[in-house]
Amino acid sequence: MFYHISLEHEILLHPRYFGPMLSDTVRQMLFTEVEGTCTGKYGFVIAVTTIDDIGSGMVQPGRGFVLYPIKYKAIVFRPFKGEVLDAIVSQVNKIGLFCEIGPMQCFISRHVSRATGLGSRLFFLVF
Repeated sequence: MFYHISLEHEILLHPRYFGPMLSDTVRQMLFTEVEGTCTGKYGFVIAVTTIDDIGSGMVQPGRGFVLYPIKYKAIVFRPFKGEVLDAIVSQVNKIGLFCEIGPMQCFISRHVSRATGLGSRLFFLVF
């Protein structure tokens, strides 16, 4: 479900950000670009916990942009098929229900499950 893993990302930085606060800008852009995203391989990136290394930037020829490779650790949410998850029902309508599982929102058709109502606890398998 939740994992703490090492990841890599590249930040493409515009020349207007070059200056005395360059490392802070690169860090802030990493948080902005990575947190809250979802990939099929790693799942939802919940939070960046540590930045292990900000590599030396490579100037993009003819553009002036700089590409910074970054190694960092993050907490990710990755559900697997067959995993049992605890969900909170957030909305019920005539075609089914919506529930929240951490950062993920899930729809369950009324043909699959009969929920009791808003705020109910529901256990199900991720398909």
